[in-house]
Amino acid sequence: MRLGNVYTVYMTTNDNSVNIDASKRSYHHGDLRAALVEEGLKLIQSRDADSLSLREIARNVGVSATAIYRHFPEKSALLSALAYEGLARLGQAQMDAMTKAGGGRAGFNASGRAYVRFAIAHPALFKLVMSYAPDMERAVVPGTKAANPMRMLQENVAALAPKGTDTAVLRTVELRAWSQVHGLAMLMLDGHIRADDALIDSVIDGDYIWPDTH
Repeated sequence: MRLGNVYTVYMTTNDNSVNIDASKRSYHHGDLRAALVEEGLKLIQSRDADSLSLREIARNVGVSATAIYRHFPEKSALLSALAYEGLARLGQAQMDAMTKAGGGRAGFNASGRAYVRFAIAHPALFKLVMSYAPDMERAVVPGTKAANPMRMLQENVAALAPKGTDTAVLRTVELRAWSQVHGLAMLMLDGHIRADDALIDSVIDGDYIWPDTH
């Protein structure tokens, strides 16, 4: 994604900062933050979150270290932003899979498979989401209406449950379903079992997350 106009970069000899010819480069409000997050997401595809550097991200985007600190005064602020963006993308992947499957129980299972496949495709980002967006039931990307995976799970369970199902039972089913997909994802990410599409399908499509009475 191209942001702004063509710009000229001058590296200093004494540090890692980058000076920008302001007459040839400008960002609209919010564009720079989005560009920094996008670069962080790009880098995290090939490394773990701990190795990310604010200066490197600034350099890659083509701005000074001072510019990135205006948006992210410390590394944890950037990691949090990446985590919430990752959460939104996870939610969108699940929503797309559920819609494609036509909703209902098929859609519910499809959203679970999408959860595992997202984790396998984006391991560092997935683990970052779990570390920096811990309150997943209320977490949303600021300023967006992004799909929230936990809210989606709660809504799907409620829609599939028999009428009048007790809230405690609903909560149990939610946790069983989440434990199933999250546990499978982590077993594959940690190398305990091989990441395999057929295995994901067979595990997630099982119909045993509901209590026996339902």
